[in-house]
Amino acid sequence: METPGPADSSYAFGNDAPEAADRHVQLAALLDEFTISRLSALGDLTGRRCLETGAGGGSVAAWLAEAAGPAGRVLATDVDTQHLPAPAPYEVLRHDLEREPVPDGPWDVIHARLVLMHLPSREAVLRRLAAALAPGGALVVEDFETTFRKLVLAAPTMHAAALVDRYHVLLVERVLAAHGNDPAWAGRVPAAMLEAGLTGIDTVIHARSWPGGTAGALLIGANLAQARAGFLAAGMTRAELDELGRLVHDPRLLVRGHLTYSTIGRAPMPCGAAPCDAC
Repeated sequence: METPGPADSSYAFGNDAPEAADRHVQLAALLDEFTISRLSALGDLTGRRCLETGAGGGSVAAWLAEAAGPAGRVLATDVDTQHLPAPAPYEVLRHDLEREPVPDGPWDVIHARLVLMHLPSREAVLRRLAAALAPGGALVVEDFETTFRKLVLAAPTMHAAALVDRYHVLLVERVLAAHGNDPAWAGRVPAAMLEAGLTGIDTVIHARSWPGGTAGALLIGANLAQARAGFLAAGMTRAELDELGRLVHDPRLLVRGHLTYSTIGRAPMPCGAAPCDAC
């Protein structure tokens, strides 16, 4: 396969595209239940200070605002905030996580879903996020691990299965790679958190099947629509893209959602606040 050129750090699926709203809807349907279960595992969030990075359509920020209540604070950030509702039950800040300092904290919860995998300086960003936590605060990083193949569990024809597989390979190896995406980053997050000084590292890996016409399959359609030029440049034909666009609505297609790694790490408590090896 041809080696891709230098990575472009701009996001392949920016919020300024007409298809972005559809992506946010599908991602919320795909991941919110899992994400909320992980955030709920942090304990009572009443009164907590929460930072939601890469907030997208705002579904997780809205849940955090309800969980934190009026005594808490939730700040939702994104490089493009146009898809966040106005007014919203949380603060909104247009912010570039890679190029600007972390918004003033300290924060009791910082959540980043499908954000760091797209940032070339992801390790440095994770260290800055970890440093912005209050003692005992939790950093929750959720990203797709897309190196694992076998996306298709069932398809109407062998040709259809091969076409979805080709889509996945080109998405990972060409379209996203050209923008600095790291498909294996999710599996390195636990080690990166440990290196950043976080403790109690806990990772849960989630995936489920999605038939045509539901969120996991429709996300493929949203990706094709938003990155059509990238897929054409990577070698797919217009006829293949159109066929895939129809296929994602076919209930005979059954795809596996990407493996989602959800990793939680906590900032150490001050010595004496809780038992630790140094005390």
